[in-house]
Amino acid sequence: MFKFLTARPLWVNILTGIVLFLLLLLLFLGSLALLTQHGKTIRIPTVTGLSYTEAKKSLEGQGFEVQIQDSVYSDTMRPLQVVKQFPEAESQVKINRTIYLTINRSQAPFIQMPNLVSMSFRTAEMVLRQYGLKIGDTIFKPDFARNSVLEQQFKGDAIKPGTQIQQGSAITLVLGNGIGGGQGFIVPDLFGLTYLQAKGRLDSMGVTIGAVVTEKDVRDSAEGYIWKQSPAQMGEENLPNRIRPGMIIDIWLKAQRPVRGADSANVPSAANTY
Repeated sequence: MFKFLTARPLWVNILTGIVLFLLLLLLFLGSLALLTQHGKTIRIPTVTGLSYTEAKKSLEGQGFEVQIQDSVYSDTMRPLQVVKQFPEAESQVKINRTIYLTINRSQAPFIQMPNLVSMSFRTAEMVLRQYGLKIGDTIFKPDFARNSVLEQQFKGDAIKPGTQIQQGSAITLVLGNGIGGGQGFIVPDLFGLTYLQAKGRLDSMGVTIGAVVTEKDVRDSAEGYIWKQSPAQMGEENLPNRIRPGMIIDIWLKAQRPVRGADSANVPSAANTY
């Protein structure tokens, strides 16, 4: 072999080596393109609306990888139904591309029940929709706060704010019918409400907000929390105070939501009873 190499001029050997190297390089690149199917694309089929099993079978049958990216919940869709796909349908991609799917959960997730008490019916309806809950029924009781939520119920029982409940559940709202006695009605408890919440409730009762006393840390009175009011709901002898439409209630505001007992205070006044 060495005689074969030394029998020819050096430049011939160098040229031969270069040619062999180029041939091997071209052979390697050609086999690589064949193995990876370089430049070949395929159209992604539409799988939204299919079940996850059907979508996976369809995509893998055309050479795609399938991966669940996210899950959401909607009671108007079937469990495990494909809600979204990425890349989108009809896109041209390379073979073996991974397709990411968003599917509908098989069970409704649990959320915390919001506090709807003292909200207007329209506001409560909007909040329920935001939380993925439904209005099941409406019950009216005598109260001057017309269409104001007096109580929230689930399956016939009162449900407290923060209680774990599944999305899609139906909530019954107990509303005021706007009817009250001629001797007035019990002063509403505004403790813990924001200024705007209290104003909405009092407006529906024909009562207005009088003096507004704010602490130094309150930047916007509309978002301040009521921790004291006059007249208070209960009088000095622990009897409920009464108020009539056209009268006023003075309020005290603070920036942080007050805690019952720690921040509450009754402020008796000469106008407590009517």
